[in-house]
Amino acid sequence: MRRAERRDAAELAILVDIASHGFASWFWYGAVLDGSLDTAMEKGRMRMRDDPAEGWQGAVVAEWKGDLAGALIAYQIGESLRDMPAPHPVVEPILALQRQVIGNRFVDSLGVYREHRGKGIGRALLAQELRESGEVPTSLITENHNETALSLYRSSGFLEVSRAAAVPLSADHKRHDWVLLTRNPA
Repeated sequence: MRRAERRDAAELAILVDIASHGFASWFWYGAVLDGSLDTAMEKGRMRMRDDPAEGWQGAVVAEWKGDLAGALIAYQIGESLRDMPAPHPVVEPILALQRQVIGNRFVDSLGVYREHRGKGIGRALLAQELRESGEVPTSLITENHNETALSLYRSSGFLEVSRAAAVPLSADHKRHDWVLLTRNPA
């Protein structure tokens, strides 16, 4: 494992999209619709490259036999989130959950390429984050139907704090809840 570097931005964007099950690229697609960029992943790469709060500076990556295999992005949730408007209605339930844990470390994304799953990479990335967070509670949000993630988080000491119904991305989108989990320092 190592701290991410700016040059990892494109792979971080892919891993964030994997971690979000396509939610990130759906959101980033707005840049394509407004004509400012050619692809959603270009927007994701720019965000990972240029956003000081949620980009590469807050990321740890895991390598496996010379390949980037997974990444975790985390940051401190600051008071500024309290008054932040949702940039789109689908984000409002997520922001509402995050507002409950202002001051906590927040695991924004934990993604591992499918070919590298089952090797303990996600667990190792999460353990590294928990060591680094020290005495600060750590929180994250996942989907209620993501049993693999829920199992990892619960086995790492996270407890459910709250839920919020997700706003569907489209009429045929699978309905689900966002689940806020927190792990308090031991």
